Amino acid sequence: MQRFWEIDALRGIAIFMMVIYHTLYDLAVFGQVSIDVLHGFWRYFARATAILFLLLLGISAAVSLQRGRAHKVFFKRGLIVFGWGMLITLVTYLLLHEGFVIFGILHLIGISIILLPFFHDKKVFTSLTIILLLVLPFLFPFIQAGSIPLIPFGLPPSDFYSVDYYPLIPWFGVILLGLLAGNFLYHNGKRAYSVKKFSFLPLTPLTTPLTTLTSALGFMGKHSLAIYLLHQPIIIALLSMAGIISL
Repeated sequence: MQRFWEIDALRGIAIFMMVIYHTLYDLAVFGQVSIDVLHGFWRYFARATAILFLLLLGISAAVSLQRGRAHKVFFKRGLIVFGWGMLITLVTYLLLHEGFVIFGILHLIGISIILLPFFHDKKVFTSLTIILLLVLPFLFPFIQAGSIPLIPFGLPPSDFYSVDYYPLIPWFGVILLGLLAGNFLYHNGKRAYSVKKFSFLPLTPLTTPLTTLTSALGFMGKHSLAIYLLHQPIIIALLSMAGIISL
């Protein structure tokens, strides 16, 4: 099926942002830079990266559903991604133990891929669900019910800590926003707009698919899962070989 270069390029940008953040994170953890990557600008940078990636997940799902992709395909794909998430849970438990990943972004994406077909062509239901998912976190401080079984829903125990935590509430709401946006931007699996409308902008990777940079970003976007799974060990290996960090 036809892929849209703009979706792949934007996903490539999100992947590039992720690599930047995790490189700085690793340097900070190994004491090579004095940057606070958990607060301030870099916290917002990480959140913006996740939001962009999750919105694009919803948009891509909208296009696939418009083209009639079967629910069982989503179910199988979701299970595969969730399985990779569980592998990360195991690896981080063995390597970190404290702060290991219980419900990270791959767990979120896997479950979301399974759920998304049930929201197809249900604009009112989807909109109400988005509102609920985005409002509920503001009520959580008044709920004293956090527990391990509720970790996927954004209600962890009070002493919970994880290096990667993206619960369904509110993050599935961001993905559903992408689903609505995808149904607005694409109709019947085709663009509902013309790329030429952006021709008044300066020449950038986002205005033409013909540049080398756009092609590189598109490649990253097409292989985002593989890059996500491999980028951290590659970053650490490169930093170690360069003598910047010591394992």
